[in-house]
Amino acid sequence: MTALRDLNNNPIEGMTVEPTEDNLFEWKCIIKAASDSPYSGGKFKFTLTLPETFPFKAPSVTFATKVYHPGINDEGHICVPVLRDQWKPTVSLLSVLTIIQDKLNNPSPDDPFEPDIAALMKNDEAKFLATAKEWTRK
Repeated sequence: MTALRDLNNNPIEGMTVEPTEDNLFEWKCIIKAASDSPYSGGKFKFTLTLPETFPFKAPSVTFATKVYHPGINDEGHICVPVLRDQWKPTVSLLSVLTIIQDKLNNPSPDDPFEPDIAALMKNDEAKFLATAKEWTRK
């Protein structure tokens, strides 16, 4: 698969990506949070699954690691437009992975999956950061 070869030749800093042994359409990924992120020191596992109709349908992403994040819900789904209504067959998997990494490292209260976390981030950033750090430590 071209995308995997591209990732092996030009890995994304702070991320590991490996296909599962028996399924090239399911990738196990780990993001090591950036040092300037609220999640600094944390490693976050997620699975990227390519549908049979890929690239005409967006991949699905599910975080296995619980994250206190306005854009990642309890089921581990991440809220990024490129995986929803802004998907195009020309979007590369490298771009998708980079967008996911950026979203994790730079939480935003805009377009949230978790409105309560987004509200806390807007209204009491110190408490949001403390909670994010505590979850990351666990």
